[in-house]
Amino acid sequence: MKKTVAIIGGGASGLLCAIFCAKAKLKVSIYEQNNKCAKKILVSGNGRCNISNKNLTINDFFSQNPSFVEYALKTFGFKELEKFTSSIGLMLNALEDGRAYPLSNEAKSVARIFEEYAKNLGVTFHLDTKVTNIKELTKKYDNVVIATGSRAASHLGGNSDGEEFAKEFSHSIIPAYPSLVQLHLTSKIAHKMSGAKLNAEVTLLVNHKKESSTQGDLLFTNYGVSGFAILDISQQASLALLNYEAVDISINLLPHFNAQKLSQHIVNISKIMPHFSIYEILVGLVPHKIANGILDSLALSNAVNTIDIKIAKKIANTMLNWRFEVSETHGFRHAEVSGGGVNTDEINPKTMESLKQKNLYFTGEVLDVVGRRGGYNFAFAWASAYLAAQDISSK
Repeated sequence: MKKTVAIIGGGASGLLCAIFCAKAKLKVSIYEQNNKCAKKILVSGNGRCNISNKNLTINDFFSQNPSFVEYALKTFGFKELEKFTSSIGLMLNALEDGRAYPLSNEAKSVARIFEEYAKNLGVTFHLDTKVTNIKELTKKYDNVVIATGSRAASHLGGNSDGEEFAKEFSHSIIPAYPSLVQLHLTSKIAHKMSGAKLNAEVTLLVNHKKESSTQGDLLFTNYGVSGFAILDISQQASLALLNYEAVDISINLLPHFNAQKLSQHIVNISKIMPHFSIYEILVGLVPHKIANGILDSLALSNAVNTIDIKIAKKIANTMLNWRFEVSETHGFRHAEVSGGGVNTDEINPKTMESLKQKNLYFTGEVLDVVGRRGGYNFAFAWASAYLAAQDISSK
């Protein structure tokens, strides 16, 4: 008789694990709580699916056990993924910065091809089926793979089921926190700038010390800030908040200026255009809502004759180092991924098998592994799924 495999979760790692197990002639069943598989794949990368990254290193991942991902990435990295997807007709396009997408530029391509291939290999799909008794499932099947994902994106089915399953086998859990997520600010000014967007440099401060810095899109919202620059620092910010540390961000609205150059520019324009108000000078540099926000922040009136070098320096310093206190993240529902999860010290890094329960495997985001933005989280989902499938198939 064929060996049987139950995979809980029909997301990225669940689908790939099912495919490789089925290719090895195992009898595979996927249990998916939603009415269709791959819901997170479909919305990833704004519907384009940033499927992986050409440049994968352990430095692109965060975990209490950082070296855990190393073997997985070496065994099934970008080249191995691309070779596999090409073999089933899913062509990839890798950009200069390393990010890879399906050539079609549609996440639907990834979901459809993986699902159809799995079905063609004989994988059985149990949709709208939420597993509640993990112990019973482990008795019914030769091998069980927990690929439930994390708490992120609860509207797509994100939850803590995988953590609860792990606890039933005495696994310890690293506290979960949202990652690749927007941030809330305590500021009474930020919400007035909602909708204003620009390219900025954002520095994360934890306990008033610089933690990291990045440059990219910044969007003010009615609750705080969003945009790629914010997502890129959000993992460290979220973890610091979880640990009750003081979290602030410093926003440099004009990264190509220094304080002297900017203050001199403000003074010069006020002389050349003496009829300009401070607001009119500022809107020559930043969006109008942000210009108003700066005036509010500095409690400056909009009178024409108030600009001297002292005021100009004050404005320049704010524009290049505008501090905001972070109160919380925008939560698991809005997070793309989640940090924390099943403690990787209790998982075999070469097979993804539990060190506490034979024939039980954990893959993807349910584990205490979270990647940067740019295809890294998918990369680990594929790699961990491949290792689990290889080990199951070799038994």
